Amino acid sequence: MPRPRVHDLDQVLDVAERLVVDVGSERLTVRRLSADSGVSNGAIYHAFGSLAALRGRMWLRAALEFLDLQTRLIDEALGAAPTSGDAVEAVVAAADAPAVLAERRPAAARMLMTVRRQQLLGPGLPEELADSLLGLDRRLVSEVLCRLASALWGRRDGSSVEVITTCVVDLPTALLRRALSQVTADSAVRITADVRARLATAVRAVLDREPPRHG
Repeated sequence: MPRPRVHDLDQVLDVAERLVVDVGSERLTVRRLSADSGVSNGAIYHAFGSLAALRGRMWLRAALEFLDLQTRLIDEALGAAPTSGDAVEAVVAAADAPAVLAERRPAAARMLMTVRRQQLLGPGLPEELADSLLGLDRRLVSEVLCRLASALWGRRDGSSVEVITTCVVDLPTALLRRALSQVTADSAVRITADVRARLATAVRAVLDREPPRHG
């Protein structure tokens, strides 16, 4: 059986994302994915090995895309010689990253923000994918959370990282989840400027108070 082409694999993963957010992760099966993507069951198994591996590849692809986008937004906000104001705007930009991703890849943004990772990634996940996901988590901590805490307060301790986590994880999840759960007839996501402005205001309010120092 010939190996599927790279663009075929991306198409399969695109369809898998849409199925997860439209009908639920528990209803993502190889048979349904084959029917919706036009790629045969055998070709899907040949390319991914198992449904568990496919789910892992799907999540990893979206999460890597999101983290790359988030770090680019931070880079742009910080510039070459960042001020304290630039650092605040970098956190705001990082918090807004799900909305930016939703404009480009709505299904990926919906999956990352509305589906728990544990719902997709079970014990059958291949070791190499588990290692890649662990590396992704480490990148998030070092390239986003610790970097922003250091830019703002010159610190990377637990209290400062916790505040950044509130800004770039908890607040976006709380304020954007509803909009990400509602899609238009053409499967687009509409996150209004008002919602994004409220998120930015909430982030700036949290950052107005420096985290306490312990010990």
